Amino acid sequence: MNTCRTCDTFAGNGGACSEIDIFPNATIAEYGSYNLFQTDKKHKIMAEIYARGPVAAGVDALPLLEYKGGIVKDEKWLDMIVNHVVSITGWGTDEDGDQYWIVRNSWGQFWGEMGYFRVEAGKNSLGIESEVAWATPGDFTVKNYPCYEDGTNCGSGGFSSQRYIDPSTNIEALQSRLRGRK
Repeated sequence: MNTCRTCDTFAGNGGACSEIDIFPNATIAEYGSYNLFQTDKKHKIMAEIYARGPVAAGVDALPLLEYKGGIVKDEKWLDMIVNHVVSITGWGTDEDGDQYWIVRNSWGQFWGEMGYFRVEAGKNSLGIESEVAWATPGDFTVKNYPCYEDGTNCGSGGFSSQRYIDPSTNIEALQSRLRGRK
């Protein structure tokens, strides 16, 4: 049987590797990405978030090291080198009518605005719109236990799986949500 291992990413600070005996089995049903050269990218990202939830986005994290709050609007951070991945979870509009992304970072709730930051939308600030990807789950195990690499022990003996229902395929529910926002 294969053994999966996980390692603390901060091994230099005393982190250690340990065995994972039970881990989830999951598949991806669909995936895609938006790149810097696509047109109307801001609205495509908004539509994806509205229909199916957060998307992954690459950013230049260097300017975020000193982030304390507010909307990142500084033009000097446009088209930076992507070196970190975050989740765009939504968007908002400031008092001037400018839209911004609401972004979850992985640095914990004590960083930024409770683990989140806001950045101007549609301007590629921090490079946030240069590499955006989305995925939807396929089948996934409900009861997880280790499987052999060839899958011979993951068949019928207590193996329980479930299929993700994509909310974007329910047109009636989407139309109802849109009518409720007006």
